[in-house]
Amino acid sequence: MNTPLPELDTASMLNFLTRLLNTPSPTGNAEAAIRLLEAELAAYPLQLTRTRKGALVARWQGEREDAPRALTAHVDTLGAMVKEIKPNGRLKLTRIGGLSLNGVENEGCWVHTNTGETVRGSYLLCKSSSHVHGAEVNETKRTEDAMEVRLDAPTTSAEETRALGIGVGDFVTFDPRVEITEGFVRSRFLDDKACVANLVAAIQALHKAGKTPRQTTYFHFSNYEEVGHGASAGIPAEVQELLTVDMAAIGAGQESDEHHVTLCVKDSGGPYHHGFSQKLRRLAEQHGIDYKVDIYPFYGSDGEAFWRAGGDVAVALIGPGVDASHSYERTHTAALQATTQWIIAYLLSD
Repeated sequence: MNTPLPELDTASMLNFLTRLLNTPSPTGNAEAAIRLLEAELAAYPLQLTRTRKGALVARWQGEREDAPRALTAHVDTLGAMVKEIKPNGRLKLTRIGGLSLNGVENEGCWVHTNTGETVRGSYLLCKSSSHVHGAEVNETKRTEDAMEVRLDAPTTSAEETRALGIGVGDFVTFDPRVEITEGFVRSRFLDDKACVANLVAAIQALHKAGKTPRQTTYFHFSNYEEVGHGASAGIPAEVQELLTVDMAAIGAGQESDEHHVTLCVKDSGGPYHHGFSQKLRRLAEQHGIDYKVDIYPFYGSDGEAFWRAGGDVAVALIGPGVDASHSYERTHTAALQATTQWIIAYLLSD
């Protein structure tokens, strides 16, 4: 009979997740989230280092080190940058990653200036008033050209906006709107901050139980995943298995749901490592972790980024089901718990 897994502190996991979600970290400007994560992990017996690209790597000495492992999740999120200051003082944006413009229409946002100041605004259609533009408001396709940031500052010209310290290339972040209710977690950017919280919660659970990983383990927290090259560097060459922890996509034709952890066996980059996936299935079944198996046609991961960079390692992918990915997302505490339990089982396994 299997030894019970260490107890998971769900309240602590949700507390950290909320703090992380409320910390802006668009790809290219994820330093604040990395610092928060670094401070959180300082309480544990980990060797923390930064890659030159800015990712955080935590090494945990295991009982053995003949077959080192790594797990990866990303702190960077979707966002935008100022592409143009328009003659009316408003801002045209360029997206970072696969941001759904419909998903952030009418949302509050922050412009992060080059001097470190922030300016509040809202992201709207250029022709947003139904009383002025009538049916055109509903018929307009949501594109970067058709939308703009309306700044909460006294500006009606490009010169006045520049005087606020705003310039081309400034990062723009959108309100996550975190809410936890009836076991559900609603927020933008659960992809992939939910899984970062899963890894932190697994580390906490093992440490509190006085345990260490079976094998020396590296936790790689990447900061460029949303643009495709997050974990392409920073995974040590001696690592033999790389477990990618990222959200499971939910929708028509998918097996995944908000209450379960999912094993992804294939996505847009092709199949994951079958032997590693089978190992994870056996672990889940041994520990009574209820899981789904799925395939995602429009999806890529940090594990694939490492493969494409020449990483000679077995890669598998698990993660909690997240509804409305790249929009206003939602998952359930049950999926977060199951994902963390699976991570713990893997860390303790032979």
